[in-house]
Amino acid sequence: MTETDSSEERQRGATEEPAPDEERDAGEHPPVEGDDTDEGSLGAGVVTIATDRSLESDGAGEAIVAGLKKVDHRVVTREHIGSDHDRIQSIVSRMLDRDDVDVIVTGGATSIEPSDVTIEAVEPLLEKRLAAFEDLFTSMAYEAVGTRVVAARTIAGVTEGTPVFCLPGNEDAARMGLEEIVLPEIHNLVSLAREDIAQDRWAVDEAALEEGEATGEGGEREGEDPKSETAVEPASEPDDGGE
Repeated sequence: MTETDSSEERQRGATEEPAPDEERDAGEHPPVEGDDTDEGSLGAGVVTIATDRSLESDGAGEAIVAGLKKVDHRVVTREHIGSDHDRIQSIVSRMLDRDDVDVIVTGGATSIEPSDVTIEAVEPLLEKRLAAFEDLFTSMAYEAVGTRVVAARTIAGVTEGTPVFCLPGNEDAARMGLEEIVLPEIHNLVSLAREDIAQDRWAVDEAALEEGEATGEGGEREGEDPKSETAVEPASEPDDGGE
């Protein structure tokens, strides 16, 4: 290696070395792996609910899918079902369990007809309600259709870092809710919800570390040779029942 190359490497290394404040911040707030929700594409789960329409003929579903794709979000799963309380709840619950679903949007069965049960099916799944979404949607819908909005019900909330929005089955109403409220705020909502989870996990990890230090786990035991290379058997994987 020439003296010039060595000098360039030293200079590059010096510029890449973090400042003391940066090192302290990194130690106090460790980054969350894979947390790229502040920008870019999100994975969406879409569920449309209607007994008198099919997947292909559901205008609200098409408006939701088109709106998501228009801003480069991915529809990773989409389902269309009849208005059945247990099926709606089961499908939304399964989407919440998926790692590739960042947001869930439903359309349909949210009014006051006897078969409109989406709100009742989804509400028990929500850990935190987004009450402002319902108020904002009602205000916007009133400007569009007047007092007819009194029959329109919506709900939104967050569960395990995943926002869930239940929109009406009317195509125009679903498009308005998605484009005017959901899409402008979705990155911020996902980031806030996952920051909450990340902080909880970090607190648990920090507590475990402190407990390990207190009991001497993970460090050198008294009287042990620090150069010892005793192998530790990895914990056996739990039996998942063949799944």
